[in-house]
Amino acid sequence: MNSSEATLTAENTSSALQPHWYALCERKDLVANSGVVAWLDGKQVALFYLPDTAQGEQLFAIDNRDPKSGANVIGRGLIGQVAGELVIASPLYKQHFRLHDGRCIEYPEQRLDVWPVRLNGERVEIAV
Repeated sequence: MNSSEATLTAENTSSALQPHWYALCERKDLVANSGVVAWLDGKQVALFYLPDTAQGEQLFAIDNRDPKSGANVIGRGLIGQVAGELVIASPLYKQHFRLHDGRCIEYPEQRLDVWPVRLNGERVEIAV
């Protein structure tokens, strides 16, 4: 190992490398195969709960603000698939955003923020 290399150990890893999981809402607040919106530090986050996909139960957290219109409407979009990718269609201009990374299929320069999200018992937690 040269002087510019380092080995990460439990002693020298920073907590900055570990996400902080924040309780956003409860499982009962989710609507299967649809979107709900929650607040996260002054920003609207659309949550999509898909209980019965080929990969099993999935949960996605994506920015609620449509980049084309500026309206907070993504949580009211329609879930679907384009070329095998799970997407949300904006209810205004119908552009499709991939749920796993927020990238717009029709306009690659458009992208929505996404966050890691999980179910922890009955709590929905988001990593910030």
